[in-house]
Amino acid sequence: MVDLEELPGVGPAIAKKLEEAGYDDLMAIAVASPSELAEAIDIGEGTALKIIQAAREKADVGGFETGDVLLERMKERKHLTTGSKSFDELLGGGFETQAITELFGEFGSGKTQIAHQLCVNVQLDESEGGLEGEAIFIDTENTFRPERIIQMAESVGIDGKDALKKIHVANAFNSNHQMMLVDKAIELAKERAIRLLVVDSLTGHFRAEYVGRGALAERQQKLNKHMHMLLKFARLYNAVICVTNQVAARPDVYFGDPTQPIGGHIVGHTAMFRIYLRKSKGGKRIARLIDSPHLPEGEAVFTVKEEGIRD
Repeated sequence: MVDLEELPGVGPAIAKKLEEAGYDDLMAIAVASPSELAEAIDIGEGTALKIIQAAREKADVGGFETGDVLLERMKERKHLTTGSKSFDELLGGGFETQAITELFGEFGSGKTQIAHQLCVNVQLDESEGGLEGEAIFIDTENTFRPERIIQMAESVGIDGKDALKKIHVANAFNSNHQMMLVDKAIELAKERAIRLLVVDSLTGHFRAEYVGRGALAERQQKLNKHMHMLLKFARLYNAVICVTNQVAARPDVYFGDPTQPIGGHIVGHTAMFRIYLRKSKGGKRIARLIDSPHLPEGEAVFTVKEEGIRD
């Protein structure tokens, strides 16, 4: 571990402030923006920029690298099973680490059920499609149900109460609190093997607090910052990020359904995978992959049973 005081412009007082603000390793500083770092530890942006540049040099980030090196680094990415083989195949093996996956659809389409299932599955061994880790659940709409976790856990051979001990739940009371909880998640991930972070739902508070066209720019700016903090978490801890999103009725029909996700291009550009969920006949659900950098569009059919997400 590099001593932060080795960075130019960082004495004992600034090193202490950096650690207290959660910037206690080179990578966390290297990927920060000057304005973000300046605000967090109360220094000028010029000083913050020098500290960030020095951290980037020491951590060896920010330069160009050849494609073969990038390919090797991408092999570190892992996949978390959904519990359904067809759903996993749609996603190239499951929910991918180091990426944000967005689930959107109407009420009852299965978003929260999938989020609960991931909180259980992340605890499984890698040989079973898990990540041998723990989960954080940022709950903005009082959707987390411990009794549902117990049902799902016991159906995959995990003691229900043991499963609950590895899921860290926080209720977000407003958008600022929601954003602050990602900072708290980073602190927790230094002590626990957090491999999944769920936000259910991503846009609810932002939508309620920033009403009307006049507030749109500020809402999108805050949402953008929030999404980038989530992405930072994913990359720092090789974790899966699952966010659920609400839909709004639109006049232009979207895959035969007149709804579109909230958040516009900000959410669309930052989420690596966007999955549209809808109900089908006989208790079935349909997941449609509508956006991915390397996978084809397609659909998977799954069911939500008492024991969880299944084919």
